[in-house]
Amino acid sequence: MTECAAPRLRPPRHRVDPRARRWWTVQALLTLSGPMLLTALALAVLSLLFFPGAMPWLGPLLLITLVLPAVWYAAVMPRRRYAVHAWELGDRAVYAAGGWFWQKRRIAPLSRVQTVDTLRGPVQRRYGLATVTVTTASTAGDIKIAGLCDADAEELARRIGEAAQDAPGDAA
Repeated sequence: MTECAAPRLRPPRHRVDPRARRWWTVQALLTLSGPMLLTALALAVLSLLFFPGAMPWLGPLLLITLVLPAVWYAAVMPRRRYAVHAWELGDRAVYAAGGWFWQKRRIAPLSRVQTVDTLRGPVQRRYGLATVTVTTASTAGDIKIAGLCDADAEELARRIGEAAQDAPGDAA
């Protein structure tokens, strides 16, 4: 059996802002880890109040099914996501890498860029961060570069818009 030696794609050059780790941690606490921990707490309190005999088996069950996964997700996901998220703007394309569990790399030619948007959610604003979304003429979807500081996001959006205007091809 022969091995296929695939060419390796180097990671994009620019990292996202280090504050993105805090943003992703808060996001985890608001969307997944927090509700899981609150559910575990509510079940433990209700069990103590109404079914105290259930705690010897319910306590470990809550710990294994809700508490440990919630703590693991809030602790690991932001660090892993920060290690993977990166971006680069070249002369002819936008290159972004993202994800934490399912990792994704996308390269989009500037000639295919249709719109460039900047998004700042409430938690992002708290940390001075933004997300740049590059919409292309592709069925693969948008390229999102999350976790940029406000100034970098504005500059990147401006540069992509100018580069897309100057690129010969579909978007011109």
